[in-house]
Amino acid sequence: MRRFVLDTSVFTNPDVYLRFDEEPMQAISVFLGLARRADAEFYMPGPVYQELCNLRSMDMIGAEFETEVHIRSPRRFSMTIPSEVLYEFIEEVRTRIQRGLRIAEEHARQAGQAESLPPELITQLRERYREAMRRGILDSREDIDVVLLAYELDATLVSADEGMRKFAERIGIKLVNPRYLRGVMQNLAGEEPSHTAPDGPDQPTG
Repeated sequence: MRRFVLDTSVFTNPDVYLRFDEEPMQAISVFLGLARRADAEFYMPGPVYQELCNLRSMDMIGAEFETEVHIRSPRRFSMTIPSEVLYEFIEEVRTRIQRGLRIAEEHARQAGQAESLPPELITQLRERYREAMRRGILDSREDIDVVLLAYELDATLVSADEGMRKFAERIGIKLVNPRYLRGVMQNLAGEEPSHTAPDGPDQPTG
């Protein structure tokens, strides 16, 4: 039986949940119906589930969700991860810090040449700094919990987050394109895959 560890992006990223239904809460219901029929187990760490509850009103379907999706955090204190992965992660963080500093210096020089600080300059700085520091990297405890749980269970990670997928590849975690999740679940349930998914690129988004 296959195991899947889910990120909130499965239910909050339009590129993913629209594969189940146009309405966000109905998309969760469709997912749960498929999860019930599929020959598979689904997991989500506790803090990630809480994050989902903050983004979606789960009062009506919370019991069904917790029936079909195991809410379980990784056993952090009993896990081991190759040290080389940590060295690579630290090196990437250092590189990103240097990149962020260069962006800040560039905008500081532009601000110094202006009579006043234009609001659009601050907005541009924030956007570029966020892109340099956070895109494509693990940047929250919730992200780490999802990856560690998939690693511990030898499960398939389902996430549209570029940073989580990138780190998962480094340590040998199985991945599935989140846009294909509905079709994968239908296959595991012995059903004919749906062809009603919206058009668009078939790559995960970060």
